[in-house]
Formats: sequence, C-alpha cells, structure tokens
Amino acid sequence: MTATATTVSDTGCRTILQAWIASRGLIALVALLLAVTQGWGIADVVDQWDVEHFTNLATNGYFGRADGTLMAFFPGLPALLRLGLMLGLPIWVSGVVISAVCSYLAASALARLGGPVAAVAWLFAPTAVFTVVPYTEALFCAAAFWAWERARADKWAASALLASAACTVRVSGLFLVGALAVLAITMAGRWPRRWRRLLWLLIPTAVLVAFVLYLYSLTGSWTAWYTAQSTGWERGITPPWDSFWHTVAVARPDATPEHPLWPPVFAAEILAMGIGVLVVGWCLARRLWAEASWVGIQVVAFSISYWFMSVNRAVLLWFPLWLMIAQWATWRPERSAVRTAHRIVVAVAFVVSIAAMLAWSWLYFTGNWAS
Repeated sequence: MTATATTVSDTGCRTILQAWIASRGLIALVALLLAVTQGWGIADVVDQWDVEHFTNLATNGYFGRADGTLMAFFPGLPALLRLGLMLGLPIWVSGVVISAVCSYLAASALARLGGPVAAVAWLFAPTAVFTVVPYTEALFCAAAFWAWERARADKWAASALLASAACTVRVSGLFLVGALAVLAITMAGRWPRRWRRLLWLLIPTAVLVAFVLYLYSLTGSWTAWYTAQSTGWERGITPPWDSFWHTVAVARPDATPEHPLWPPVFAAEILAMGIGVLVVGWCLARRLWAEASWVGIQVVAFSISYWFMSVNRAVLLWFPLWLMIAQWATWRPERSAVRTAHRIVVAVAFVVSIAAMLAWSWLYFTGNWAS
C-alpha cells in the first residue's frame, strides 16, 4: 500500500504562500534584531557553522582545508554558491536566496504529498532556520520531496532526475534512492513495470558513484567521504547503545558548563530520534513501506554514529513526519467536547512550534550550537 498524491486548491496554495512569507519573515526578523542590537552585519549573523565550509568549498574546492574534512560535503550547494560568486553575489546572499526559493518549492511538494497543513507545519518547524540560511536542507528537500511526489504519480523519469539532483546535495540521497526502490517495488503493477521503475533509479545511483570516483581521483581513497566525517565530526561507526549513552552524557545540564546551551540541543537530538522511531511505527501501521524505509534507514544511520548529531535538522527531511502531524491536526472527532479540546491542543502545539523556531533561530544566529 502507498499513499497517493493530493491536489492543492487555490485556497491551499494561498495558505502555503502566506505561511512561507510569515515563517521566513519571523526568522529574518530575529536575524535583523540581532544585527541591530548587537551591531553585527547580516553576513556575520548568517555565516555560522557549516556555512564556513560551504564558502570554503565554493571558493577553494575540496582542498580548501589541509585536513581533508571538506570532503564530508557534497558539491551541489557549493557549486550553486560558486555560480552566485561568478554573478557577483556574496555567498550569504545567494545562499539565502537558494534556501528561500527551495523552501517554497519543498513546501509545495509536501502539500501535494499530505495537504497544506503538512506544508505549514514544515515551514514553522522548530529547526526551520536551516531552510533559510545557506545550508543544504531546503535544496535537498525541494528535490527529494518532488522526486517522491513524481514517483507516487508513477512519473519515474522526472523522479529519477529530481533524485539525481538530491544526490548532489547530501549523502541522504543514497537513502532516498533506496527508499524509492522500495516504492518502485511496492507500487501496483506487474513485475516488468516494476523493473522499469527500478531501472530509472540507475541515474541517481550513477551520480552517487560519480562522486565516490571523483573523491577517489583526488585522494586515492575509496572511503574519503567517511574518513572526512569521522575526522571532522566523530561520526565513526559505534554500537547504538554506546551512541545513546554518549549523547546522554552531553545532554546532562552540567555536562558542558563552559557551553550551557549545548545540553538542551543534545537532549533534543534524543527526542528527535524518538520521533523518528514513532514515525516509522506510524508508517508501518499504515503499510507505507517505502516511507517507513526512508525514515527508518536514517534513524539507523544516526544511531550508529558516535553520538546523535544533526538529527534535529534531519527531521526536516522526514516528510512522513509532517504527513503524520497533518493527519493528527486535521482529525475531526465526533464528540464536540473532544473536538474542542483537540483544537486547543493543536493551537497550543502550533504556538509552541513557532516559539521553538524563534529560539532555534536565535541559537543559530548568535553562533551557539544549534545541531
């Protein structure tokens, strides 16, 4: 069984556009307020954490750092940022424009997958700041969500091309291809038709292989990407139970007294992993095998790292989560009292999500650890 794509009415399209403007505007307001009150430039506010690595890649290529850790990043976003430089645009400007446009495209695809409420929930997600700044989340989600939407419409040529674009942006493209393969097999149709779907996935697979070959040509190592991840971010393979306890250790309130805001973020990583497990269960209960594999393989991958890291950002990629939230938010109980209570809970949850989004934006723009 697979979920089917939905059409979006004119009212739904307006809702998505309004939510996109409002959510991007609130995040931008946090950045502007910090710039004004602290006397910082907008570039200083935006250029945090991985933006430095993307900037280095865009300007100097994969040998921009002697330790080789830049090879942990895929070339899609840096290539677009380099194009922006050639057009005279600063990195932060082109990066913000790319993320802003792609976040709208991703929300539009998500609306077709699960309705406007799913798109609105995603736009106001707690970690939505990463879909505004020069990070890969918005660009990847735009390509991956539309690849999934086209696949569910049985338009596999378009899906393969969009998945290929996603594979130039993040290693998550590997998981996308695997999940699309599950979708190709579980969708209705005779086996010759299913094999034709699978054959289309050779195109994004070739993109991934080309990246591995390119890094090999630079380093002589078949594991250059993994080595860079392990060297720069301690993402060496670790038993899940050890990974969990490593994260618990840094999530204690007194774990990093010199960085008091780190523990809450790591605690949120644990929560995000729990949410991932919940989403997988939700998908399995509805026989959404491909959607379950899309989230499940990422949860497994995060669980065997040294600690849970960047899961808070990864929830943005888990489109089944936003479909699940939309289904819950649009539930209409028969009893009026239950219906009223449900609406209150939904409203409170939405307000909490907005507050978390603003807080997370402040974390990022002030240079604090934000996952």
